[in-house]
Amino acid sequence: MGWRRTDPDEALVRVRDLAGRPRGTGFLADGHGTLITSHEAVDGLARVVLHAPGEQTCLVGDDAVIALPEWDLALVRTEGLSAPPLAVSASTAIEPGAGVRLRTRRWLDARVVGGAAVTYTATDRFHLLGAALELTVGDRETVRLGERAAGGPVLDARTGAVVAVLGTALQTGRRAGGFAIPLRATAAADPQGPLAALLARNSATVPAYGPELNLAGALQLTALSLGPADGPRPWGEPAERPDTAEEFTRFLDGDAPVLGLVGDPGTGRTTELAALAARRARGAAPAPTVWLRGADLRAGDTSVRDAVARALT
Repeated sequence: MGWRRTDPDEALVRVRDLAGRPRGTGFLADGHGTLITSHEAVDGLARVVLHAPGEQTCLVGDDAVIALPEWDLALVRTEGLSAPPLAVSASTAIEPGAGVRLRTRRWLDARVVGGAAVTYTATDRFHLLGAALELTVGDRETVRLGERAAGGPVLDARTGAVVAVLGTALQTGRRAGGFAIPLRATAAADPQGPLAALLARNSATVPAYGPELNLAGALQLTALSLGPADGPRPWGEPAERPDTAEEFTRFLDGDAPVLGLVGDPGTGRTTELAALAARRARGAAPAPTVWLRGADLRAGDTSVRDAVARALT
């Protein structure tokens, strides 16, 4: 299967004040229009002006901002912006030497030096952050305070997934190329907080593939195997079978490894299973389902895992 990786330039949202002065950058992280940016990009603003590609503009008040100054992050509820959301990496650990990309006046290649304890100076107080990433930027460039790069995504150079958010007001007692806030590791520090909830939505709704395969990506891949789940039914909707639905619910809520649905040809087994797969994929807590048939199994398979791997490939 092929897929189109999102062009990061199409996903960047510029953050400005009411006078039009640049304050930073952000990116959407879900289908509800939730923007992730740095706290410094919105710090002290009663209203925030957002500009997305295609001359899209959104004006929000400070009541739409969830400020997380202790991490130099902010979440902004936007309306009407159609910029594509970016997938956030699932990894909580970023190895020193990993290649990343970030945007200042242009896209730059950088490398992760390692973790660093930094200080963020907001308008009201200092915040000590112990989980920042130190970056080394080529050509002896540094990420300077006040650049529009503040709040922009730091991308894994290999997969294109977002690993961190760039901060320009993060400092230590020594010179460094730049610093960024790792998103997954930061969310793990407050698993019930708003950032963790947003990243959970990101994993469930913004597909990522390959090494960054997430729930949304798995749902899309497995949907290709469902076949009859979404096709038109010229004969009308199937009749409800409460007993069958009850057994399905008991199976999904229990710990039994196998459920067998038996019946004569034409009694609706395939229809019931297709409906179950569709409910799992579209429910409040989506779950992937792989649709296999007898013809998908081969004599040399050591387990059903081999057939699943072929279906997803």
